[in-house]
Amino acid sequence: MELSLKERWQVLESKLLERFGKIPDLNAILLLIGIQELKNHKIELTKEEKQDAMHVAVCTLLSKSGYYERNGYDDDGWPHFTQIKDLPSYNLIEQENFIKDHVLFYMDQQIEN
Repeated sequence: MELSLKERWQVLESKLLERFGKIPDLNAILLLIGIQELKNHKIELTKEEKQDAMHVAVCTLLSKSGYYERNGYDDDGWPHFTQIKDLPSYNLIEQENFIKDHVLFYMDQQIEN
């Protein structure tokens, strides 16, 4: 029996609670993914760099569904993406669920690798 998005998200939250001692919100999870994708980049990020890291996370997540394509790195090691198809038009709740579903897929892939 397949779990619903809500149930799958709760499983992830419990794993993150165990790992970090608290449940991070979606923005914090995006920041963690962005930092993961930056690989050898410095850990101390400015506020602007944190926003950029979250953008890297979103582009990385949505590249798995063909919305973005990674097209290289800049001199500072930041990945750059090109949008290759239009994003679906969703209301705020649908957008959040769309991103959560992609986060869960990404996390599943990280565990497998």
